[in-house]
Amino acid sequence: MSSQIEIIRAVAHDAIEIADILVEAFTVFKEHYTTAAFDAVTPSAELIVERLDEGPIWVAVSGGDAILGTVSIVAEPEWLYIRSMAVRPIAQGLGVGAKLLDAVEVYGVENGFDRLFLYTTYFSAGAVEFYEKCGFKRGRDTTADEWFGTPGLAMDKRIGKDVKKNAVGS
Repeated sequence: MSSQIEIIRAVAHDAIEIADILVEAFTVFKEHYTTAAFDAVTPSAELIVERLDEGPIWVAVSGGDAILGTVSIVAEPEWLYIRSMAVRPIAQGLGVGAKLLDAVEVYGVENGFDRLFLYTTYFSAGAVEFYEKCGFKRGRDTTADEWFGTPGLAMDKRIGKDVKKNAVGS
């Protein structure tokens, strides 16, 4: 199925399904988040539409069917910040996350960025290991004060023509 997965730019009519994916992916961890942090990782469809003006959002689809995953970015002065990423539980292990990150990296290189940055949490099963497999390096632990009352881990990845690409299995 991984080879059938297509990554496309999201449009406004995708916002409801993107919001649903984020809720589906993060609700399992809700007890670990503060209310503000959970609200940040599960924005409303209306907020997702607004975010389309702030930076690209991509979705992963298979055969033109339902959206399997999503990633949202915003350009910061120092890096391209991965604001959110989620894959439906039924699609995990199919290469969806890696394909979404590949789209972010291509966009970053094409737009002159040399670094991708994200925050993740230790309680998201396998998230740290997944990002490391995709070439991200552990930065530093983040405090609850830095991200809506929920501590986590800052990670980044160097990108561009002078950086060897890490092969990611599908």
